[in-house]
Amino acid sequence: MSVQTPEMEELLRLTDTARYGDWTAGSGVGGSEGDAVAIRGGARHLSSVLPAISAAIGHPTPTRVHPDPKALQSALGLPDARSAIVVLVDGLGYWNLAMRLGHAPYLRALMRDAANQRPISTCAPSTTVAAMATFGTGTCPGMTGMAGYTQLEPSSGRLMQLIQFKDALAPKPAGPGGRFAVQPVDPIVDPHDLQREPTVFERLAAEGVPVTSSGLAKFKGSPLTEAALRGGTYVSGVTPRDRVRAAARAVREPGLAYLYIRDADKVGHNHGWDSEQWIGTFERIDAQLATLRREAPKGTLIVIVADHGMVMSDEHERIDIAVEPELARGVRLVGGEPRALMLYAEPDENPEDIAARWRERLGEKALVRTKREAIADGLFGPVDARVAPMLGDVIVQAAGQVTLVDSRTQSDKATRLPSVHGSQTMLEMDIPCLIDMA
Repeated sequence: MSVQTPEMEELLRLTDTARYGDWTAGSGVGGSEGDAVAIRGGARHLSSVLPAISAAIGHPTPTRVHPDPKALQSALGLPDARSAIVVLVDGLGYWNLAMRLGHAPYLRALMRDAANQRPISTCAPSTTVAAMATFGTGTCPGMTGMAGYTQLEPSSGRLMQLIQFKDALAPKPAGPGGRFAVQPVDPIVDPHDLQREPTVFERLAAEGVPVTSSGLAKFKGSPLTEAALRGGTYVSGVTPRDRVRAAARAVREPGLAYLYIRDADKVGHNHGWDSEQWIGTFERIDAQLATLRREAPKGTLIVIVADHGMVMSDEHERIDIAVEPELARGVRLVGGEPRALMLYAEPDENPEDIAARWRERLGEKALVRTKREAIADGLFGPVDARVAPMLGDVIVQAAGQVTLVDSRTQSDKATRLPSVHGSQTMLEMDIPCLIDMA
């Protein structure tokens, strides 16, 4: 059975907002069994993956969003296992994968199984910082407080970048020859204070379940790791093969291992996800996953997911706030990223007026909602009172290949990335959940 890929026009169309919960489509959500409709998300969501795996290895770990891990295990089709390895391939959306299967013999073999042919949803915004926290905690951005690449830090009024938890607008220190210096930056907020939800890793570790994360050395103890994926033991390897083997070794005894592979996202941003460079990277990722399958102990459950997909940007669809006075009017800070903006209003400005101006200018190029509307739509999942002030007063999600940039504060390169993500299209929101047994 082959994967039927929709036309690109459909893949680039904004989709319905994914919902959170333990239900599956057609299970009577929002009404009786007869009234049920196909709603995106529920058990088939990135937030479900770790709770479901915890149930599969005999240590069901409920979360505030997912109280029934066994139901999630059943919905995702995960068999019971003594150990599991979960792999997150950054940027490898379901449709990006499906359209390049000819380059990936191991993944192509997995996709012959009908159970692996149904995508699950990531969170909104469909970006790494939000998705990692959603994945790691089994909850949602409205609870984790990680809702965009950059967002407001309410106590200081600064715009914070959530990879390094640094001031997003602070000048970069100059190094020798006038080049920017590469040096560690102290977080402006304690990652544990911003992201207060317990992670599935730390809860399993507290129960005595061995939990191992395998990744690059520079991510050990990083602000993002501490916020979203803390718990257990972190091991690092110099080469991709080292990291794959470390994950396989970690589950020789019953437990859970996590393997992070970042290259599809990195190469996609630099060259485009349909470039020759990306295809070469994809082939190497497939080889790494095949090695993991060979080296994992017999009977190990392997689950492969992603945090988001990627869209090719279009230079002719690039809209720069810096040269659009009506878009800049009344906006104090521009957070988020080019496919998913969070606009923070000036104190005397009505967000409804900002939203009206943006809707008039963008039309069908973007979905524009006030914070109140976005929360009511469930965009961020249930939103805690402490998190609401971090969210933009107006939320803008780009359609098609549109990018929304601000050259006043962003580098020229950052405003012209060949491939981007963050919005609510199928290409960005649909991610794989591929299941294998060693």
